[in-house]
Amino acid sequence: MNHSKLVQHQRWVIMTAVFIATFMTSVEVTIVTTALPSIISELHGLAYQSWIMSAYLLTTAITTPIYGKMADTMGRRNVFQWGVIVFTIGSLLSGLSPSILFLIIARAIQGIGAGAVMPLTFTIIADIFSFKERANVLALNNTAWGLSALVGPLIGGFLVDHLSWHWVFFVNVPLGIIVALLVWLGYHENVELSSSLTIDWFGILWLAVSLVTLLLGIQALDTIPVLAAGLLVITLISVILLVHQEKRFTDPLISPTMFKSKTFTIQIVTATILSGVLIGYQMYFPIWLQSLYRVSATVAGLVVTSSSIMWLAASFFVGKLIAHFVPKQIAVALISVMLISYVSLIFAGLSFPVWAFYVIAMVNGIGMGVVVSMNTVLSQHLVPNEMVGSATSVLTLGRSLGQTVMAGVYGAILNLVVRIQLHGGITFSQVNNVISSKGTAVVVNRSLIDPIVLTALHMVFVGVVTMLVVVLVINVLDPNRKIIH
Repeated sequence: MNHSKLVQHQRWVIMTAVFIATFMTSVEVTIVTTALPSIISELHGLAYQSWIMSAYLLTTAITTPIYGKMADTMGRRNVFQWGVIVFTIGSLLSGLSPSILFLIIARAIQGIGAGAVMPLTFTIIADIFSFKERANVLALNNTAWGLSALVGPLIGGFLVDHLSWHWVFFVNVPLGIIVALLVWLGYHENVELSSSLTIDWFGILWLAVSLVTLLLGIQALDTIPVLAAGLLVITLISVILLVHQEKRFTDPLISPTMFKSKTFTIQIVTATILSGVLIGYQMYFPIWLQSLYRVSATVAGLVVTSSSIMWLAASFFVGKLIAHFVPKQIAVALISVMLISYVSLIFAGLSFPVWAFYVIAMVNGIGMGVVVSMNTVLSQHLVPNEMVGSATSVLTLGRSLGQTVMAGVYGAILNLVVRIQLHGGITFSQVNNVISSKGTAVVVNRSLIDPIVLTALHMVFVGVVTMLVVVLVINVLDPNRKIIH
């Protein structure tokens, strides 16, 4: 094999590893949300259910900018390999979890690995492919995300229905081993280690403290209000210190310069809030359908799949839409339609048709597919070329934070509303047992419990609707009126 063929061979070995790694980390959200009701029921974890997602998303968000700095100095291969191994170990531990606390810790370990894997897939593609090749390769790699969004709920539902929820985590272990072997055998790079690794440690510290205290404060809202208030005060102080640190540090974790553009800021905020909306439907549509409609995990998962299909289809039209319409107008129109569809869930009764969930999910997919993709294009367009990478990482961080924070908020809303409504001898544990398609047949007092669950879900989607109203107002105030060609 001559040199050029060898190089080509190595590039596609690396690309295979990157594709599998992208699928592995992206499928984690869709496959776990489908299994969430069974996990909650078996581990008696309704009070901590939001942390199953939040722990993963939190550690991913905190570690993403750290790994980006490390990869520039230590090389992509070493950091990427580390992330894959940690993610795989976290997946194995999650599958072996005997308790809800153990599972939350294992999910945090998974997130530490994912924080390296997810951003570095894009960096590695940029390293080994030319600019002309890169667009096609990125499109190819994005099909891994699309594939995971489509098959994740189906795989998750099948494993829960026919095996157990443990297997939704075990399925990633062989994939992680394959990626680790491909990287070890086929990915070689020449790295000149830098003697000066400038890491914004205080920026990392204040970011971590603000995120952890925010999530703990949200979790404590429905049980210990005084503790929640104290934690949220610490969050506010940490955010102030983070902003002060980033303004004075020479190589900040999050550069304040980018936010001088109001339209850029709006793109980041929009992507962040819409990611919070996204985690709401991903977590609570399956819970609604399984607990109140007694459908299987597979059928419930198909609702998430329908949204993913429309997301992928809609994203192909973003370029044409931006070329012919003002981006602000596109965003306002689509967010308005999404808002109307979600309002119907606030008033939905126990006879609300199942097909309506599919319609709402598809509307959600179209809106997200266009607006979030447009956020990415505009955020990169509105900064200098030397800051495109940073702008993309900030957008990615924002999307992770949106999901992380709102997973905690929705969980707090659900738990609080359930506790307020307990009456007639109904206990919190009985409601916990209903949140599972496998537990519905043996639970008594369904006539009393179902309205409690329904009202709690109504209030969760009041939260979703509130988020959509906020993001709609923000986009109406966007000064951007230019068409981006």
